[in-house]
Amino acid sequence: MITFNQELSAFILHTPHTTYMCGIADGKFPGHIYYGARLEDEDLRYLMRTAEDPYLPSENEREKVRFLNSFPMEYPFSGTGDFREPCVSVLSAQGQEGLELHYEDYRIFAGREVPEGLPHLRGSGEDCDTLEIRLADRIAGVEVYVTYVVFRDTDAIARSARIVNAGSEDVTLTRALSMALHADLEAYEVITLQGSWARERHIHRRGIDCGAIVSESIRGESSHQDNPFLAVVSPATTQTAGPAWGMNLVYSGNFLTKVQVDQFGQLRAVMGIHPYHFSWCLKSGESFQTPECVLVYSDEGLGGMTRAFHDTYRAHLLPQKWVHAYRPSLVNNWEATFMAFDTRTLLEFAAQAKECGIEMLVMDDGWFGGRDDDSTSLGDWYVNEEKLQGGLKYLVDEVNKMGLKFGIWVEPEMVSVKSRMYEQHPDWAFALKGRETNQYRAQMVLDLTRDEVWHGVYDQIKAVLASANIEYVKWDMNRPLSHVGNLVPGGKQGELYHRYVLALYRMQEQLITDFPHILLENCSSGGARFDAGMLFYSPQIWTSDDTDAIERLRIQEGTAICYPLSSMGAHVSECPNMQTGRNTPFETRAHAAMMGSFGYELDIRKLPEEEKAQIPGQIELYRRQSEVVRDGDYYRIASYAENHVYDCWEVVAKDKSRAYVTYVQVLAEPHKRSRRVLLQGLDPDRYYLYEGARLQGRTLMNAGVLMKPMMGDYKSVVLEIVSAD
Repeated sequence: MITFNQELSAFILHTPHTTYMCGIADGKFPGHIYYGARLEDEDLRYLMRTAEDPYLPSENEREKVRFLNSFPMEYPFSGTGDFREPCVSVLSAQGQEGLELHYEDYRIFAGREVPEGLPHLRGSGEDCDTLEIRLADRIAGVEVYVTYVVFRDTDAIARSARIVNAGSEDVTLTRALSMALHADLEAYEVITLQGSWARERHIHRRGIDCGAIVSESIRGESSHQDNPFLAVVSPATTQTAGPAWGMNLVYSGNFLTKVQVDQFGQLRAVMGIHPYHFSWCLKSGESFQTPECVLVYSDEGLGGMTRAFHDTYRAHLLPQKWVHAYRPSLVNNWEATFMAFDTRTLLEFAAQAKECGIEMLVMDDGWFGGRDDDSTSLGDWYVNEEKLQGGLKYLVDEVNKMGLKFGIWVEPEMVSVKSRMYEQHPDWAFALKGRETNQYRAQMVLDLTRDEVWHGVYDQIKAVLASANIEYVKWDMNRPLSHVGNLVPGGKQGELYHRYVLALYRMQEQLITDFPHILLENCSSGGARFDAGMLFYSPQIWTSDDTDAIERLRIQEGTAICYPLSSMGAHVSECPNMQTGRNTPFETRAHAAMMGSFGYELDIRKLPEEEKAQIPGQIELYRRQSEVVRDGDYYRIASYAENHVYDCWEVVAKDKSRAYVTYVQVLAEPHKRSRRVLLQGLDPDRYYLYEGARLQGRTLMNAGVLMKPMMGDYKSVVLEIVSAD
């Protein structure tokens, strides 16, 4: 899959359907050549334009700066003439900045090396190969190992860099991005995922012909506002046709994604850890590893790009124990009771849930310390037995006797000022010397970079999880990071943001190691940390605190552009909806939630009988559909965000034997006839059963099906298409 053509001085990387090429110009400058549909191993060096003015430095030394500022650098550096966005910047011991990285050598080997402490695409010698290109600046004493991992079963390439101090003096990294990618089209559009709390990851598509588009987070988390995903497309790219380059950072902290079109119309995209508040001292012989960035290319439009991401993440990112495992339907008590519950309340919930066919009860916030409101007790991870009379084990055992699994909510990264932990260890929270504590939701952020803090939290939670048969954990994180400093003598303040993320990963790795049977769901005040880094540890993430079915259409469409459907936690809640006040039919709420991992977040005891009676049928549909949602191919047929009238998506089994089409009529229109919808992804030669008819796949995809108008807004239907064989 990876070769080095010595005659061409070019590296050629093949995935099943794509080719990536980079080469060495003038014997020392690594440059991007091509990334797109799969090609033969031909000489494409002309795409680097080195035969044009300003020519190679060996041929025109007087214009070297002009060369550096126009050449498509594979891993761009700063301070010596390239005035576009760099990937790496280094300060010498004398405080000078400036690098010129030259090619030295390479390695190609089967399998991959695992980046210590960082989430990554999993792979072995049987399913991936690695290219490592060594660059060096011998004056600065810096080496950079630029790494590409190529997979045999998916159209994905994982890129990262390892930066080494090969000199004798200390150097300080001030920028260490994961990758740069160049594209060369007549016109470009950029897709990013942006929003806010309760409306995360809305799709934004914008043209760019000069200047820059930035998507970033400096909040210590990937954030509600931005997501570490980026796609570059042409204006003609649709869901089914056209080029699409997708990039997704496997990281959960501050990130920078920047797309820049230069004076010559050439595009450079960079992605990695945000330089904001980042510095990293490297002593002689020490190295720094950047997070991985996953690259995907498709010439089958956004849909092809999306399915390549989904296949890659299911095969190589998600915890393999859970990829193909059934996720139980659940009911969470949060929106029903908030923190006002006790053992009797939860057992009533469990009994009603069992009667309806629900498979798990999740106890949310309020079970620990003196937690009756959100101003207290974070950090005091012991069971409040005034609420849970008889203790946690008694409650869990009683729920298990009913035939239900049991799950629990925790928020390990925070501490309340009103807590035993903070009273005893106020220095455990991040703080800036001389400044008063700045709270957010009455919370302070624990400095998990310190071992005593890490263990002080984790050991408490471990004891709770070991005390009863807990099979699901919802890990929450309800505030961004600020006042990120510690008062430890010699503490490296510029390293804290990244070290915090490393500590978070270490805690989650420890949890799933100590409790391999537990299904871990991440959450961050809803969807503030929905990223590929967290999916390495938890197979699903709470998509948003907004459970309104109509708002979820946009949130889930944006999320699904690169993250697998099964990774989206989605629940049916009560109406009027708590976030929007909207009233939506119970059936529509369920159909929207079945796009992800399914559950309920409502007071099942007070549900109207006609809605309660629908739950067994909804769960049966979820069970039938869930395997295809987990393992199948996702097709976006129509977008409510674009047409403002209706939404439609389809999931198709990998063997093409079944498909489910969800159609949501957001707004009813008067005096309209049925709408023709063209299905996708079916076997054109196979016959399928649809509403009593026996039709070929090509008929369903080219002639389509008719969706009849429904009376009223927010109505929905799910079509089940089954092979006639």
